Amino acid sequence: MKASLPMYYRPETADATHRFWALIRDQLRANGINAPQRLEHGDDPMLEWKDPALLLSQTCGMPYRTRLFEQVQLVGTPDIGREGCQPGYYLSVLVASRADRRKLFEDFANAQLAYNDRLSQSGWAAPLCKAETEGFSFGSFTKTGSHLESARAVAIGYADIAAIDIFAWQLIRRFEVWSSNLKVVGHTSPTPGLPLITAQGKLVEALFHAIEEAAAALASEDRDLLPFKAIIYIPKSEYLSIPCPPEPAPKTRARFDH
Repeated sequence: MKASLPMYYRPETADATHRFWALIRDQLRANGINAPQRLEHGDDPMLEWKDPALLLSQTCGMPYRTRLFEQVQLVGTPDIGREGCQPGYYLSVLVASRADRRKLFEDFANAQLAYNDRLSQSGWAAPLCKAETEGFSFGSFTKTGSHLESARAVAIGYADIAAIDIFAWQLIRRFEVWSSNLKVVGHTSPTPGLPLITAQGKLVEALFHAIEEAAAALASEDRDLLPFKAIIYIPKSEYLSIPCPPEPAPKTRARFDH
């Protein structure tokens, strides 16, 4: 079997992520489950998520509700401990350059949105749905491949605005000096957080409890770096009820390469 925890994985969180997996692994093995020694992070997360040998991984709400929910089992949802969000929920931070005179989200009608991927709830679906609610649309789009690169694209003036997963934003603010060039111009509505999934349907309960025990056992310095303050059960129906954004008509720019 295979395991991966690709979300929020970056050099500064890598060791903490592997220590967290070791806690989960040891809990599973203590219950007779042959958990892999280490996490495997490949180049294509979708292949990992669809692998019949998948023991545990974390995906995003949009790929779960649009492509994965019939193929995998929902284990649970991490609680990031975000004040103002109910347990297990998260939101996106809408960021623009400090040099940009626009102050409010609605000022960015016809602006250029940097986004990580069209299967991202926080980087793509959430800002498009918010714009639709506000009665406007963006003018163009730049695909960057990650929240980090979306924020960087805005910081250097390659795009006007981006929607960044709140926990990814916390890490960017903490570790990227150039993030001081960005300002927050709004937030999206909270939605269920990034779900933990498995292809091993009979192991859902064992996985939930192993993650629960591991989260409680995390060292304080690792807890500070990871979005696993606890694990929450959110029904599949709550994920499936989230609307998908309208397909935009405006031109999409070439992929951003810094």
